[in-house]
Amino acid sequence: MRIQFGLLGLFLSIASHAYALETTPPVLEPLQRQEQAANVSAQFLTRYAYRAVPLDDALSAKIMNNFVKSLDPDRMLFMQADIDRFMTENTKVDDAILGEDLRIPFSVFNTYSERLVDRMTYARSLLEQSFDFTVQEDYAVLRDEAPWAQSTAESNELWRKRVKNDWLRLKLAGKTDAAIRDTLDKRYKNILERVYSSNSDDVFQSFMDAYTTSVDPHTDYFGAAASAEFDISMKLSLVGIGAVLQERDGYTTIRELVPGGPAQLSGKLMVGDRIIGVGQGESGALKEVVGTRLSEVVQMIRGTEDSVVRLEILPADAGESDSHRVISLVRDKVSLEKQAAKKTILDVNDSGTTRKIGVITLPAFYEDFEARRNGDKDYKGASRDVAKLLRELKQEGVHGVLIDLRGNGGGSLAEAINLTGLFVGKGPVVQQRNAEGKIEVESYDQHKPLWAGPLGVLINRGSASASEIFAAAIQDYGRGVIIGEPSFGKGSVQTVVNLDRMVRNNEPKLGELKFTVAQFFRVDGGTTQIRGVTPDVSLPGLFDPKTSGEASFDNALPWTQIKPVKHKVTGDITSLLQKLQGRHDARVKNEPDFQQFAEDIEELKALRDKRTISLNEQERRMEMAAQAKRSKVREQTGGGMVSRDDDGLQANERSLTDDIAIENARKNAKDVLRQEAAAIVADTADLQGGAEKPVAGSSKSAMRE
Repeated sequence: MRIQFGLLGLFLSIASHAYALETTPPVLEPLQRQEQAANVSAQFLTRYAYRAVPLDDALSAKIMNNFVKSLDPDRMLFMQADIDRFMTENTKVDDAILGEDLRIPFSVFNTYSERLVDRMTYARSLLEQSFDFTVQEDYAVLRDEAPWAQSTAESNELWRKRVKNDWLRLKLAGKTDAAIRDTLDKRYKNILERVYSSNSDDVFQSFMDAYTTSVDPHTDYFGAAASAEFDISMKLSLVGIGAVLQERDGYTTIRELVPGGPAQLSGKLMVGDRIIGVGQGESGALKEVVGTRLSEVVQMIRGTEDSVVRLEILPADAGESDSHRVISLVRDKVSLEKQAAKKTILDVNDSGTTRKIGVITLPAFYEDFEARRNGDKDYKGASRDVAKLLRELKQEGVHGVLIDLRGNGGGSLAEAINLTGLFVGKGPVVQQRNAEGKIEVESYDQHKPLWAGPLGVLINRGSASASEIFAAAIQDYGRGVIIGEPSFGKGSVQTVVNLDRMVRNNEPKLGELKFTVAQFFRVDGGTTQIRGVTPDVSLPGLFDPKTSGEASFDNALPWTQIKPVKHKVTGDITSLLQKLQGRHDARVKNEPDFQQFAEDIEELKALRDKRTISLNEQERRMEMAAQAKRSKVREQTGGGMVSRDDDGLQANERSLTDDIAIENARKNAKDVLRQEAAAIVADTADLQGGAEKPVAGSSKSAMRE
């Protein structure tokens, strides 16, 4: 799955307000190092990828289409004349990459910048007029397949409806005309300034994303900043001050303090404090960072362990002209424990019997590769953390264990194998086939599983790669019951190469390339590619299968199969599935929370299929009243998904307090799916006659589809 890093987004600057509206957007040009990086990436992708795709006119046209789509996915900015001009060069992108001349994609981006400035300027001008909300008009909320505007008048009409809808949402939320005008003017001005804070690295990253995804859905290019974030996500640690930062109104703002980090331990920072200057060392000059991109401020604050960083702080409750203070913090290694495995125990009551089910939530298959290579015996790894939690759960006397892999996009293959071994013991876990057709079997070498009792694995459409390897192995061994919705369907293997090392650069300039080199296969010979892992007991899911999952990519590898590898089935879940399904159906039929959640899912699906909304105020208020009635029922029973009235605001337009409150409400909401999955594991424990009583295995080499 393509990884998104929140700290790397393009954030906006209030410092540039003065000039942003008076000058044309900057004309950006490619740098020589970027052109070389694209060329070297092409050499790898055309020679060493699992499914090598020639860089020719056909791929060139696809790259151009993906690049244009990434810039204007809703077809609200470019005109048809722009598209016609771009298409005259859509077969030249391959020559541009091979010839180390990227003026074509940069020209497309510069046109995008011009159109964005023009459209935002027009949107702001509409705020001076009055809108008539009594007429019957519809606004197209999904325009990804709509035609491009043929004229300025046609584009103006699209934007008139866009602004009218933005206004109506705020009006329905009770905002006054003056407040609405101020909010929207600021919103469109912020969008404008994205152009003025863009640089050539932003353009190049977007272009390389278009190139790599045209080759393969899971091939990525990482610039220096993206590469650093990827490393952090795998080892769950960084060297810094231990603060989650967010851009708000041009200020780098403290959103959260990491427990045990330098910032939290110092007592000198509070949530909501704003960083207005950063200095290096005890005496380095303070550099003002108001209006500076968040990613740049983050890089200034991070550094080497035991070094000093000085921050100039504007307190959360202070005005812009109030006094500042300067604090010094010593950088240290910060552990991102919130992203690590964690456990909880759920009590499941059934007919007077209570069973304790240990739930282990695993957000990713993380591993500190560098520490492991260096021989650090205490290196961070997902399977190590889960093993520790399993030992604790055994001491607490749980009757079953549920591994929650929802939203787990994968990570380290070694960790997936080790995690499987904790429940299966010694044996093959997954097969790999490389581009030459050579097949290798990856196995777990330890003899005895750490947990041999009742087991469930909860998955959803966001469970991918290593999550699917683990879930598939548990299923093929008959070791546990798979619960949820079909997984993502990513059955491919990627490796990361440092492009600078390949060309023997002494300094980091070219970035890194992650590309597909092999394909995974289950021990039963099938692959998780496209089809994913099919749950034994299905639960309703939030994801839209048309837009999420491997099957949604037009260039995904096909499903296929190879010979199964001999393995010893260690459980007998298959014989229990009919009874587990029957108990599940009977339970949820009379469970209001679950039924309301299922109803919410159906409503969500209906909303996804609705491509237009009314701009008539009376109709929208009727829709709001119906939604409020449903929400009141949910509040009385405590069921369904967390919902709130639409306030018409974007996240960065709310107060930090309100934003955090909404986030906490979602985190603390009743997890209906987890509760039912735990009940299914409790049923498994009941049917198997107690904890840690594995069924004797048998040899198996049959296929599973």
